[in-house]
Amino acid sequence: MPFYRIRQLKLPLDHAQSDIERKALQLLGVRAADLAGFSIERKSVDARDRRDIRFVYSVIVELKREPSAAPTGNGIQSVAVNGTYEFPPPRRTLDGRPVIVGAGPAGLFCALLLAEHGYRPLLLERGDDVDARHRAVNAFFETGILDPESNIQFGEGGAGTYSDGKLATSIADEGFRSGRILGELVEAGAPPEIRWEAKPHVGTDYLRGVVRRLREKIVSLGGEVRFRSRVTGILLSGDRASGVVVGGSERIDAAAVVLAIGHSARDSFRFLHDQGLPLERKPFAIGLRVEHPQEMISRGQYGDAWKHPALPVADYRLTHRAADGRGVYTFCMCPGGYVVNSSSEPGMIACNGMSDFRRDSPNANSAVVVTVGPDDFGGEGALAGMEFQRKWERLAFEAGGGAFALPVQTFVDFSEGRPSASLGAVTPSVTGRFALADLNGCLPDYVACAIREGMRAFDAKIPGFARPDALLTGVETRTSSPVRILRDERLESAVRCLYPCGEGAGYAGGIMSAAIDGMRVAETIATR
Repeated sequence: MPFYRIRQLKLPLDHAQSDIERKALQLLGVRAADLAGFSIERKSVDARDRRDIRFVYSVIVELKREPSAAPTGNGIQSVAVNGTYEFPPPRRTLDGRPVIVGAGPAGLFCALLLAEHGYRPLLLERGDDVDARHRAVNAFFETGILDPESNIQFGEGGAGTYSDGKLATSIADEGFRSGRILGELVEAGAPPEIRWEAKPHVGTDYLRGVVRRLREKIVSLGGEVRFRSRVTGILLSGDRASGVVVGGSERIDAAAVVLAIGHSARDSFRFLHDQGLPLERKPFAIGLRVEHPQEMISRGQYGDAWKHPALPVADYRLTHRAADGRGVYTFCMCPGGYVVNSSSEPGMIACNGMSDFRRDSPNANSAVVVTVGPDDFGGEGALAGMEFQRKWERLAFEAGGGAFALPVQTFVDFSEGRPSASLGAVTPSVTGRFALADLNGCLPDYVACAIREGMRAFDAKIPGFARPDALLTGVETRTSSPVRILRDERLESAVRCLYPCGEGAGYAGGIMSAAIDGMRVAETIATR
């Protein structure tokens, strides 16, 4: 039976679900009786003309027979049946089980595929299971007492569990891995619309249940998951990895070791460096998180239609080239979200953003960050970027007065270089403690200058972005890993049977790309 993809199928905000199918058949020139199947592939919002905001669909139509006349028109394409992900035929039997270090997206999806194909992986996570982790995180917000092993950065699900749960990725995916990931997430309890939304997100409230059910599936397929099991070394046998050391003394043999550590696993980067694994420092970005009223953002993006119940909560993505040539951009925008204390080391402060699925907080927040590279880090060696992060996090901790209070400041005070003594109309959505401060001392001068310049440039795109009482929180340093663990085209380190993967290893930049990288490593282990 013939299949057709129709792109750029535009409908008004008040359309009914049946209107999508009706318009698709109209464009194909066929009757409803000719329809064999219909699915939405993608849904987005076109708000370029705020007087006529439209939903834009890409759909797949299956017909019972070829139409009498070949459909023509922009956006209509004859296609084969949609492809699905297939694990390559395994060609390798392991003498022992693979050990995966880290239960973030990369580790979970690597373990899931290996478990499905009989490899009985052992997944080691330094933090708690997601329920105990949630209790530890809430206790930190309430008391300011940090558990360095179980927090916003460490624990089941990885750092992405406490974020907006964004699932968009710009990487090429010719193997249909992203479809498999979305399907697993929906099966585990994620909202079904993540399959077709142009900007899919799960939300922290859903993610906690999703990662628990992914773990339960891995265990049901023969895998094992251990928590509070921090890996402190790699066992070597000649030129290959033969296992790991847990907690400084326990030795666990492994047929292959997957390093799916997160971007904040600084002690792991240290022992890998000390063991002589090839690492390199890499660029990332640092800055502050900014909050505005969500209503202001929605009005700026949608105009008078901003209250329409069919429209999603408005977001944005903004970029600017500063006068000194550095890139300034918004990162990890959280509509209707919260600013989160994402610290993971004593005496240091880092922040991030988080949203629940409903995105119903009164504030929107986003990081405004500036690119930094090896020339900025000072020092020598592969870990210089990591120490650069620590420097500014220590200063942010001091600016907040200690006790893990996030330092906050209004934009007008930040611009004029004075500590904030009061707030304006924007009330902080900070989880946990905060303190009025001067954030200029928590960043390099060139970063602070670029943020001020970028905020004013963004104001031309979204009026009010640089309003005097826009609220800044510091510091945002964990945009990506400061280290890359080198690997070859076989995804293997210079140490054989050792596979660095995911965001912490420097090969991903979000939930989807990390999960895809974990799947690729599982495929490699099975087919080498």
